[in-house]
Amino acid sequence: MRDAFFGSSLVSAYWNGAATYYRGIVRALHERGHRVTFYEPDAYGRQQHRDMADPDWARVVVYPGEGEDGVRRALDEARGADLVVKASGVGVFDELLEAAVLDLQRPGTLVAFWDVDAPATLDRVQHDAGDPFRPLVPRYDLILTYGGGEPVVRAYRALGARACVPVYNALDPSTHFPVPPEPRFAAELGFLGNRLPDREARVEEFFLRAAAALPARRFLLGGSGWADKPMPANVRYVGHVYTHEHNAFNCTPLAVLNVSRESMARYGFSPATRVFEAAGAAACLITDAWEGIDTFFEPGRELLVAHSGDEVAELVGALTPERARAVGDAAFRRVTAEHTYLHRVALLEEVLEGREQREDGRGLPTSPGAESREPRAESRSLESRAPSAAV
Repeated sequence: MRDAFFGSSLVSAYWNGAATYYRGIVRALHERGHRVTFYEPDAYGRQQHRDMADPDWARVVVYPGEGEDGVRRALDEARGADLVVKASGVGVFDELLEAAVLDLQRPGTLVAFWDVDAPATLDRVQHDAGDPFRPLVPRYDLILTYGGGEPVVRAYRALGARACVPVYNALDPSTHFPVPPEPRFAAELGFLGNRLPDREARVEEFFLRAAAALPARRFLLGGSGWADKPMPANVRYVGHVYTHEHNAFNCTPLAVLNVSRESMARYGFSPATRVFEAAGAAACLITDAWEGIDTFFEPGRELLVAHSGDEVAELVGALTPERARAVGDAAFRRVTAEHTYLHRVALLEEVLEGREQREDGRGLPTSPGAESREPRAESRSLESRAPSAAV
């Protein structure tokens, strides 16, 4: 199967939180026999801050971020693919691409919109009847989302989507796995995330408030944009953390923290990539509370849940190395058994097979319950493929 993706970037995680997700999905598609071309713009300094070379599991086409000639050439090249995907948040030419990929629809070509920030997209179009994407929703063969569960499915169906299927974040065990601790990431609690408007207040509550409550403990902050943020004296800021450093960042602190963006917490069922990265590193994860956590991990055994910064402080204050190791090991077993990108792509392939059903007049699945179901488990163990801690 030949797939054409139009997304922000596959080769750079710089100001591009979807990079790990794209890489996991595309690599898994390749392992399942797909031939993927990823079209991305030269924009926002991403090409100047690459953290990987062009992979051997995908063809990467970079087009200019200014002027329409390059993006239109990319669209012409994608014509005739079996699957054409326009992802949300490319950053440039989004409105052009959202309309133009629909011109590639034809028998044998499925065109999908893959929303890697469904809560933000839905909030935008629901509050603006004139949003240019809104009337395009019913024209796509399929809406795929980074998360959101049934609330997002219902919202997209209300906008006229033919079908909406959440394809959740997951673990790529070939890139995220346990490694030895790295002294420069030493801390009792680490948080990794870029500074974004709908995340900042929650970081203040769950991370900075907890740090202020535990002045004798070490807190570590990584991600772009925080340099001028007032912080307690016990918080050390390390700036942008490249993808190849994520394993050490997750494995070194006593625990790591997940803080959901406000919109994702509100919709629920939207675990961030860092949740699965941390589990894949056998880290002890503390997460803010959001609906649907127990769909993925068992609270109290495979991760720890806090409803406030004070609760984060309580958890960190009581956490022992033995307890942290037990939680991390349990998370590792769960994520490798049920939540890898090969599991997610198994679901995606089931959905794509529905195209044949659609052509037979039977249609793609429409039940929200069916659309948000987890894929069948792989017949072979994925845990056995995870690299050892010595890698």
